[in-house]
Amino acid sequence: MLDLNKLARHMQGISQHLTKEATANRQRLERAQEMFDVAKTRQTELVKQQQTWRDRLLFAAATPVEPLNTRIDLEVAPKIHTVIATDGSQIAPSHHEIAYCYLINVGRVMLHYGQSVHPLLDSLPEVFYKAEDLYVSRHWGIRTEEWMGYRRTVSEASVLAELACNWLNIPTEEPGNEAESNVLSSDANNLKSISPDRSVGTIQTPETNVPTLAMVDGSLIYWFLEQLPTEARDRILPPILEAWEQLRLAKVPLMGYLSATRSIESINFLRLPACTHPAPNCMSFCANLERTPCQIFDSLRDSSLWASHLEPGQRSCLWRSSAKILDLYDLHYVYFCYVHVGTEIARIEIPAWVAEDSTMLNQALSLMLAQVQKGYGYPVALAEAHNQAVVRGGDRARFFALLEQQMIRAGIRNVGTSYKEARKRGSIA
Repeated sequence: MLDLNKLARHMQGISQHLTKEATANRQRLERAQEMFDVAKTRQTELVKQQQTWRDRLLFAAATPVEPLNTRIDLEVAPKIHTVIATDGSQIAPSHHEIAYCYLINVGRVMLHYGQSVHPLLDSLPEVFYKAEDLYVSRHWGIRTEEWMGYRRTVSEASVLAELACNWLNIPTEEPGNEAESNVLSSDANNLKSISPDRSVGTIQTPETNVPTLAMVDGSLIYWFLEQLPTEARDRILPPILEAWEQLRLAKVPLMGYLSATRSIESINFLRLPACTHPAPNCMSFCANLERTPCQIFDSLRDSSLWASHLEPGQRSCLWRSSAKILDLYDLHYVYFCYVHVGTEIARIEIPAWVAEDSTMLNQALSLMLAQVQKGYGYPVALAEAHNQAVVRGGDRARFFALLEQQMIRAGIRNVGTSYKEARKRGSIA
């Protein structure tokens, strides 16, 4: 239990600290605006410098592929369109529960506008309990809880592609390793050892070429993969890229929506004109310095900069991310831009095949903005996908109750939680 009286004594200095930070941030932003004006006149030169010295830089800076002063008003979304979204949640494994296993629940949403088609709002739960699911990651020094999160990312991408292809009547390949997983059927009374039911029910198909957008919550750049061993990474990234390839062939644009983004990739580009050395060779000039000339932008986010440049309904120039993991993405290299959605500056990430098709890009952005407006500040499809995916306390209790029933029916004795878990759920006070 949190003692608020004791906590209050530790909060006395926070207002003074935040005031100082706000003042410092305004100064950083003013300096960033100055460098932005310089960068607009030297953009071609700075991009060449970045490409020449990229292996010697100590920061990751994105590359603008359009003029920095680009401001484009987004189009109005067509009345007839479809938006598809997925999001995931999970129940983590615990040695204190009745069985060591984990569950991944993927929320699925298809919203149809201007069409006489019922929406799809449901979830696809999968239970993982086999040794290869629980312990294989430990060979690479990855905890099971972390591996579960990576597998969830794969499931979200695969389900998203399947929804889009089923909607457009395009056949997809059978899932690989996921087919070996067990599923907790949403309308079953016990655990069934069957392959995941990835159908979308009796959903209708579009009569015409309906504009469609596939959305995910968060980044398309999986930074965590950079730290994984190659063998582990090869079990996560290829199925994701395969799903994206299905979307590309189906001509359904893919978009990652980042709210309250903390990214600094475009701010880092302004470090180039701020450099006071003959060349931006960080390894030679700044590697041993405690304070470098370009550190004036520390703690400043991209969203702060673009908030002063964009009007509601406008997007910034396109940027090409410089994350190293993207070298493995091939056709799906990630680009991004910033959009003033009215309530905030959102970072929008798209694969290269969307960024290079101006018609597809403009239409996708218009559908995204319409989603934000319908969702009162956040895309309604993503919010609903989250609501379908989230596993609440009652859901967790029912999951383990079903599991307990199945174990008892199988003749397993002494089914129950550990004494530690049992005592934590109650109190003598």
